[in-house]
Amino acid sequence: MNLQNDMPAMTTWEKVFQTEIETMTVDFDPSHDSLHLKRVVAMAKILCQQESANPNIVVPAAWLHDFVVIPKDSPLRKQASRISATRAVEFLERIGYPKEFHTAIAHCIEAHSFSANIPTQTLEAAIVQDADRLDALGAIGIARMMIIAGRMKRPLYSEVDPLCQQRAPDDGEYTIDHFYVKLFKIADTLKTKSALTEGARRVQIMKAYLNDLACEI
Repeated sequence: MNLQNDMPAMTTWEKVFQTEIETMTVDFDPSHDSLHLKRVVAMAKILCQQESANPNIVVPAAWLHDFVVIPKDSPLRKQASRISATRAVEFLERIGYPKEFHTAIAHCIEAHSFSANIPTQTLEAAIVQDADRLDALGAIGIARMMIIAGRMKRPLYSEVDPLCQQRAPDDGEYTIDHFYVKLFKIADTLKTKSALTEGARRVQIMKAYLNDLACEI
């Protein structure tokens, strides 16, 4: 299905999605704000077109993938994507979005989460997952990591072996360790060819940052 041909109708739905998202934020989290959602949506659209997926599934799922935001340190964190999927489908039913897409959209939302570890069963789910994970990489990924670390009051690095050359990384203690515990691994989990290409570019940005950091500490 051609994304460009579907966009006039989808643009109308997107205004509804965006209005709902921007009015439901309770605890403002700059790492999961409307800017994050807009970046994920924009990337999902690009991947959708490049991979010839269905925008009627991809676009709503991208807008609603964080319909319920649960803090990173919450015991409910691994359930966040399932909760979001359930609430998102309730919202789609309320606004009258075509029911034929609800199940596929719910799967996209459930499977996007790294911590939930739900396998993607469709191309559309792979695209939404890739779009969200790409936003954890590169320059924007570094910025988001720092925001989260600041909220959790974690130090930037360990004075002993700051780049984890000899010790096991622990991102519960040190911010920089998150590169090794999760971010570089995320790049290896990207599903689509288009995302893998973009992910490799963003990994180089992160490696360059670590090299520059090593020269300054």
